Amino acid sequence: MTKIQNKVTAYWRDAINLVLGIWLIVSPFALDYAAQTTPAWNAYAIGIVVAVLSAAALWQFQKWEEWLSAALGAWLVVSPWVLGFSVGHVATWNQVVVGIVVGVLAFWSGVTEPNMRELTAKN
Repeated sequence: MTKIQNKVTAYWRDAINLVLGIWLIVSPFALDYAAQTTPAWNAYAIGIVVAVLSAAALWQFQKWEEWLSAALGAWLVVSPWVLGFSVGHVATWNQVVVGIVVGVLAFWSGVTEPNMRELTAKN
């Protein structure tokens, strides 16, 4: 196995969150809500940050990346109501479901994965 395959296998939750971040970026087009400015820009912005944080965690795991991703997942869950696009739109369901999955996976990683700096310092 290559080094990248090993990291994806070890940090599969971050790999899934990377895919979900990319999904958030393309979902306004795929689900046809790109013309709705508020939910679309929320998806773009949060998707970029989730994807970058997940890629960074795959490169060198840090717990703070997981906690920030968990917070972004929570934001995705409440953002349709905070930003006012919650009335029966596909964007609402998309962002709530993705937010729950991102948040749960990030929280899970933050609680269970060892900090790579700690492991490196011990070796």
